[in-house]
Amino acid sequence: MQLGVLPMEEGQDPTIKARTNQSRVFPQRLLRQLLVAFLFLCVVFSAISIYKSQYFGVYSSVATARPSFQPCVEELTSLDRWIKPPSNLLHNMTDKELFWRASFAPRIKKYPFKRVPKIAFMFLTKGPLPLSPLWERFFKGHKGTYSIYIHSLPSFKVDFPSSSVFHKRQIPSQVSEWGKMSMCDAERRLLANALLDNSNEWFILLSESCIPLYPFGVIYHYIMKSKYSFMGAFDDPGPFGRGRYNANMAPEVNITQWRKGSQWFEINRKLALSIVEDSKYYPKFDEFCKPSCYVDEHYFPTMLTIEAPNLVANRSITWVDWSRGGAHPATFGKTDIKEEFLKRMLEGHSCLYNNQPSSVCFLFARKFAPSALEPLLLVAPKYFGY
Repeated sequence: MQLGVLPMEEGQDPTIKARTNQSRVFPQRLLRQLLVAFLFLCVVFSAISIYKSQYFGVYSSVATARPSFQPCVEELTSLDRWIKPPSNLLHNMTDKELFWRASFAPRIKKYPFKRVPKIAFMFLTKGPLPLSPLWERFFKGHKGTYSIYIHSLPSFKVDFPSSSVFHKRQIPSQVSEWGKMSMCDAERRLLANALLDNSNEWFILLSESCIPLYPFGVIYHYIMKSKYSFMGAFDDPGPFGRGRYNANMAPEVNITQWRKGSQWFEINRKLALSIVEDSKYYPKFDEFCKPSCYVDEHYFPTMLTIEAPNLVANRSITWVDWSRGGAHPATFGKTDIKEEFLKRMLEGHSCLYNNQPSSVCFLFARKFAPSALEPLLLVAPKYFGY
């Protein structure tokens, strides 16, 4: 009987071969087990990572991002953005956008913060302000109770030093022509920009040829205590009054409501809002009050007489001299600034102030040429009080 003998290679120990085959099989099995374990750990680690990112990672990112959003939250919940005046008067708003923004008004009349009412001095000018040194003296010491706005030709750049009250007070302007609706557009533009400052309570329209006739404190008190706004508005039955009326303006404006007055006015915030937001009368005046009508003499006086007759004093507080005749009032230069002339401006007037007789009727005067500046600076302390 032959025993089955495995074939052996020459010179090789059979026990060594069996051990070698066994050692090759074991590592492969171990590697597969390790690979499965590694994959399992990867899956577990991934699941833990996703879980932590959902409950900790996002929270951390939100917590980190929160400070960057905080200013926005503060802006929405703070009154500062509503009560602080614009730091820069220059903006890119169109008139339509500007008037819409300026028409914002609170329904609650009592202010929830300390508010010092200011007078907005609005200068409608073609170019420079030659009488600015006189105005600088007038405003000195009264910061916080006034604001200044300048509407000039767009091509003209007002260049005042940083120490001047007129520094950077020019608003985005457009060309305005005498006797045309563009003049009223310029006045509405001044009002709208001034309305953006919530502290402006009274609005005075002035030209580069105007001067103040009293110290700032007297003018401020006069306007603050007045029950009425000062807009010249009267019924002129002649050719330069009712004769300019166009029947196509009815029914919004009837001839009995047609008024005429000086374009240089002082109005309160309520009336300023009425002018800026007007879309009822503006189209009629724009279409039917053409140059020979001189729309700037009729639009505001007529509209306010219809809308708020109980708030208008029906007189202007800007003195002018029409005695020389012509389409424009007299202009006064260096040789006109004499005692007799000054007294004529300041004395001998009679009007109603808060329904009571008063001799103080005019707070401003025009028209003064640049040559009048030097003598006006000399007489101002004695006659004007500043």
